[in-house]
Amino acid sequence: MTSCSHCHLQYPENALKKILDDGKELYFCCNGCESVYFLLKESGLDGFYDKLGDNAIPPPADIGAQNLDSFDTIAFAKKYISTKDGLCEFSLIIENIHCAACIWLNEKMLNAQDGIYEASINYTSNKARIVFDDSKIKPSRIIELIRSIGYDAYAYDPKIQELKAKKERKSYYISMVVAIFCTMNIMWIAVAQYAGYFLGMGRDMKDALNLVSFILATPVLFYTGRVFFKSAYFGVKNGSFGMDLLVCVGASLTYIYSIYASLSRTGESYFESVAMIITIVFVGKFLEVKSRKNAGDALDKLNSNVPTSVIVLEGENRVYKTPQEAKVGDRIEVLPGEALALDGILQSKEALLDTKAINGESLPSVFLQGKEIFSGYVNTNKSFIYKVCRPFEDSLMSRLIKLMEKCIAHKPRIQNLANSLSQYFSKIVLTMGIATFCLWYYLLGEIFEHSLMIAISVIVISCPCALALATPIATIIGITEAYKKALVFKEASFLETMAKANVVLLDKTGTITSGKPEVIQIREFEKFDKKLLSAFVSASSHPISQSVKKFLGQSEGVISDFAQNSSMGIRAQSGDKRLLGGSLEYLKMNNIDVSAVSEVGENMIFAYSVNEKLCAIFLLRDTLKKGAKEFIDKLKKKALEIRLLSGDRKAVVGLIAQEVGIESFDAYLMPEDKVRIIDEYHQQGKIVIMIGDGINDSLALSKSDVGISMGSGSDIAVSSSDVVVLDDSLDSLGSAFDISICTYKIIKQNILLSIIYNLLMIPLAVFGFIIPLFAALSMSLSSLLVVGNSFRIRK
Repeated sequence: MTSCSHCHLQYPENALKKILDDGKELYFCCNGCESVYFLLKESGLDGFYDKLGDNAIPPPADIGAQNLDSFDTIAFAKKYISTKDGLCEFSLIIENIHCAACIWLNEKMLNAQDGIYEASINYTSNKARIVFDDSKIKPSRIIELIRSIGYDAYAYDPKIQELKAKKERKSYYISMVVAIFCTMNIMWIAVAQYAGYFLGMGRDMKDALNLVSFILATPVLFYTGRVFFKSAYFGVKNGSFGMDLLVCVGASLTYIYSIYASLSRTGESYFESVAMIITIVFVGKFLEVKSRKNAGDALDKLNSNVPTSVIVLEGENRVYKTPQEAKVGDRIEVLPGEALALDGILQSKEALLDTKAINGESLPSVFLQGKEIFSGYVNTNKSFIYKVCRPFEDSLMSRLIKLMEKCIAHKPRIQNLANSLSQYFSKIVLTMGIATFCLWYYLLGEIFEHSLMIAISVIVISCPCALALATPIATIIGITEAYKKALVFKEASFLETMAKANVVLLDKTGTITSGKPEVIQIREFEKFDKKLLSAFVSASSHPISQSVKKFLGQSEGVISDFAQNSSMGIRAQSGDKRLLGGSLEYLKMNNIDVSAVSEVGENMIFAYSVNEKLCAIFLLRDTLKKGAKEFIDKLKKKALEIRLLSGDRKAVVGLIAQEVGIESFDAYLMPEDKVRIIDEYHQQGKIVIMIGDGINDSLALSKSDVGISMGSGSDIAVSSSDVVVLDDSLDSLGSAFDISICTYKIIKQNILLSIIYNLLMIPLAVFGFIIPLFAALSMSLSSLLVVGNSFRIRK
């Protein structure tokens, strides 16, 4: 067990983050402890640890609670701020954002400040990327500006972000439970009130029911609805009028009038309308918060692929350093199973590296002395040495991470029609409500109570429940139906984006093909013992050997003196038999005659010989997934442009493309090349869907308008994507397109229905034909109409 350098709590050493600082090894259990440690050190207060002795203290809750001055410290800048071309850049998580209007307000305020050159906030993760000049504006001032409009911000840190996200979800959940509980009970009371309205009810009973309704409606309005009041207040303060304002005005006026009606006994109370207005809209917001993906997770997992330390050879010494401390020209030793942290030139004779994280190749590749190797490659064999040729910040993996950060900051292209309408809708309705009151009170000479009741009827009947529900209800039902088909949409809006897509880009390995070599043919030249061969290849962990083992099945025989020559081949003894297996080149090197082998095309080969005689060759290839051609045919019928992308050889990619009927394909692609292709389509104004499964696809998945990953893919690909196919089936993937198109159609119908409803009902309310009682009922009816139409997605 090892102690955390700050809090002194004991943890297993492998669970702690290790840092080398001025030759001293430091260990931290969390980012909070690390931040406080360096904050104390930079402030000259590290004598605190001498006074602490061996005592342990609780680790800090999070850095988000720090005061403004702490954002301007050297420790904060060192950890969170990067500098390039004279400008500073850092990422913040902005709290209390719950709709697109919040994003707009924060971006508008930040971009208007002198010294801030760019401020963009990701719609799904609330992560703000801010580029600023620290000589004109300090980080503390940026945080202060965000707080001044009712939000809060803290430096982006994965652990802190997760704690904050859990706290936010818990707060929303409690508020929603309170709202649903009170609303369900108040509706039972409303049934009795409605019945009493038509059948007659005693004054005392009516007063009692009004009192209970008041008690139940109050926490819904002021506890659950506080998020709307806060958003509306800061929105109005900064010139933004949204649906939150309309919800607050409609619910508050109804609440105030209901209190007045109950106390004066001059009219009907509508506390149930107050509760229903707040609850229905809040549930929609809760579902949005719950489904919102944490886009930062993909970046965190990509970062985790970069080793935190490297072994630098200095003469006879082996010194552990961070990748950032390594310099160009340093000689780095890489142990078996380790990933490369920096780009370099191989110094050892050869190395067997897994390059899947970069180019998607399913098999390890052999690199010979003098070849350039890249960060992200993984050593699958013995230790080797390479010389650093680029600093850490310019290494391939670092560039990928920077690209990922930009992808995460990129806002979705989708523009929700209901949200854009709400900016105008709210102003128009409020204006109409005021105008209606003035019309009846001043021009027509009606009493104050009657004029107010008509004005409230206008606001309540036009309350944006139907408009607010038009998109979320349809998309939630669409997501539910998708889940039944083993599809997970991480954000409801991606259903709509998929329905609008023009281009589908497909990765080859693991998406259209199985991603693993399979034996498709055996060519026998001499009789051989298949069980012995199975035992022979079982001793190797190479993917081709494992595929041959899987094909042969049961093994039997004693193998000795087994040896593997990188990826070329394997050798062993079995009694008096000398066994060789591997590539044709490997057998030739061992004086085996392979002249009998004819054309093998683009297939992978495993050749097998016993006692210098060629016994057989196994032809292997990455085979198509079940239903691959049918899936491509389905996409063609939807008039989508289809393109196959792969880092594999051109001949192999072309063969797969031909088999499934794809005319356009690209080979030898690096992750950055796939992003470039997506950018080209974006410049043409096209909406792009990217389907992949590997780490090498994560950038493209993030950059595309909708990224779809197969369930068997890497964790990073799954995290970077917007849709996950849980059962890895192309049939399920095809269903995603059907469900998205149907859902988008229903969304447009719902918006149209809500608009027609308002066009018909608002004039009736303005002319006094509808009292608040029936306004609330018709408002509910419009919501039910939208919900009922949305359930047609299930058909």
